[in-house]
Amino acid sequence: MTTSIGVVMTEHIVAGRLTGPLGHQKLEGGRLRFPVDPSESEALIGLPAGEVYELLASQIAPLIAESSEPVAAIGVAVPGIVRNGVVEDSPNLQQIKGIRLADALGEVLSSQGIKTPVYVLNDADAVAAGLAASGGHLDRLIRVWTLGNGIGYGRWPQVDGVWEGGHTTVTLDPKERYCGCGGLGHLEGIMGNRAMRLRFLDLEPEEVFDNAKQGDSRCRDFVDLWHRALAAGTATAIHLGGPGKFYITGLNVGFLDLPVLRGYLEAMVKMSPLQSYSLEVLKEDDDTAILGAGVAALRSQSW
Repeated sequence: MTTSIGVVMTEHIVAGRLTGPLGHQKLEGGRLRFPVDPSESEALIGLPAGEVYELLASQIAPLIAESSEPVAAIGVAVPGIVRNGVVEDSPNLQQIKGIRLADALGEVLSSQGIKTPVYVLNDADAVAAGLAASGGHLDRLIRVWTLGNGIGYGRWPQVDGVWEGGHTTVTLDPKERYCGCGGLGHLEGIMGNRAMRLRFLDLEPEEVFDNAKQGDSRCRDFVDLWHRALAAGTATAIHLGGPGKFYITGLNVGFLDLPVLRGYLEAMVKMSPLQSYSLEVLKEDDDTAILGAGVAALRSQSW
């Protein structure tokens, strides 16, 4: 039996404890969440980095205190480019850009008597790891899009690379400059919550999609662009990494019309060896990402 802690920080922070044999771990007990109100989606934006460390520690420490077994590893999943415990960039949580999160959080926990090693990974990679672990397929390629404030592209097994699929260029229109990283024509600049709010200053994303269903031409054109953009990002991933299964989940997965997405993707992927892909929509589920963060942290100890 092995025990680990999984923590995910995106629009909110969730944490849970995992137990069981490596590769067959399950969530045990309750989950901790900040903020408690699920409707708060911007509570972490602008929070100083020092407060982020303390907040993460406040979610981890009680789970360790309640564990009847020693905790072998702590996995923390965050948005952005993460390598060797360093958040090299994070356009949607800019205060953690450049920080050595594994070391900084480890120091805060150590001051509270917790010496457990901390492993940091990308949040979409954690979802991919969780999907692989929950299906008992840690040896298979899993790819996943997470749709939220940002657009994440997760991959399991983890390999060297940046994998910032949300910043794939999907349009050459010079007016498409809504991405939080400042880049032109990015997938996230079309699909991300922040980008949609900048584009429609008078409407929330939910209102845009509701208005499209009611026939509003401006909103209907955008919803069409939204689906074409995701198709383009997926087609690029297929042309680079081959076919296979793609999962789509996250805060805004309810906006997705899967038949529309499939139609656009079929027009973009024409080489027959690449057409054996499949798409599956999953409801947003924090437990999957928590599981993936904990499993990846344990696996990192043997890499």
